Amino acid sequence: MKTLFVFSLAVLAFLHASAQVSVDLSLDQDEFLPCESVPLAVKITNRSGQQLHLGADADWLTFNVESSDGFVVIKNAEVPVLGEFDLENMQLAIKRVDLQPYFSMTKPGRYRVIATLRIKDWSAQLASPPQPFDVITGAKLWQQDFGVPGDTNGAPMVRKYTLEEANYLKDQLRLYVQVSDAAEATVYKVSALGPMVSFAHPEAQVDRQSRLNVLWQTGAQSFSDAIVNPDGTVASLDYYDNFFSRPHLAVNDDGDVVVKGGTRRPKPMELPVVKSPIELPALTKPVPDTK
Repeated sequence: MKTLFVFSLAVLAFLHASAQVSVDLSLDQDEFLPCESVPLAVKITNRSGQQLHLGADADWLTFNVESSDGFVVIKNAEVPVLGEFDLENMQLAIKRVDLQPYFSMTKPGRYRVIATLRIKDWSAQLASPPQPFDVITGAKLWQQDFGVPGDTNGAPMVRKYTLEEANYLKDQLRLYVQVSDAAEATVYKVSALGPMVSFAHPEAQVDRQSRLNVLWQTGAQSFSDAIVNPDGTVASLDYYDNFFSRPHLAVNDDGDVVVKGGTRRPKPMELPVVKSPIELPALTKPVPDTK
C-alpha cells in the first residue's frame, strides 16, 4: 500500500509538471552525415505561475538518443548543460546543445532524441516529445592526405581531407568536408559547406599552411569559395559570380592558393554605410559678408 501511495504521488507530480511546464525540441535540419554536428534547441516554457530555478545540477536536463533500426546508440558522456538561471512565469528559455560529441551516431538510419527536464523543487521530471532525424551517407568526390603544422621537428601528424556530396532533403545537393586521420578510422569533424549543382565538380587544393581551399558551383552563374582549417573549421567563405570570366583556383607568385577570374561579391560588412537623412548634419544658411 505504501508503494502504491508513493507511486501515485510520483504520477501526480508528473501530471502537474506536464500541465504547467512544456519542453519541446527543434533541429535546423532533419538529415545529417555521420559525425556531423547535430545542433539541438531545447525550448522550455513556464506557465506554472511561479519562478523556476534551473541549471544548478548537472542532471537538470538530460538527453537520450534511440535508433529506430534497433541498434544501440552508445552515449560517450553526458551533454554539458550546467549554468544556473531563473525562468519567470510565462517566459520561454532556449538551451542549445550539440549532440554529436556525446552519442555514437555513425551508422546511417533513423534516430530520435528525447530530453528530460528535472524540476528539483517539485521533485518531478518531464520528458519532451521525441524529435526524429536521419543520418545519411555521402558520396566521396575528392580526398587528400596532409601534414598538420606543428612546432616540433618530429614526424608530422597526417590527416585527410575528404569532400562528400549528399542529397539533403532528397532534392538539394549539399557539399561537405570531412577531416579524419589518414586511415579514416577517426573522424575529427564534418562540416557542411553549402549547396552545390550536380553538373559541376568542385576544385580543391591544399595550401602551404595545410588549409583546404574549395571552389564549387552553386548555381547557373554563382560559385562559393571556402578555406578550411586542418581541424575542420571553416575559416572563410566567399561568393563569386561568373561575370566576364569563370572563377577558378590558382597558385600565385607567393605560393598562395587564390581565386582567379569571376567577380567576388562584397560581404555586408564591406559595403559603405549609407546614413539616413535624419542622421546627416543639419544644413546651415551661409552668413552674408557685410564688409
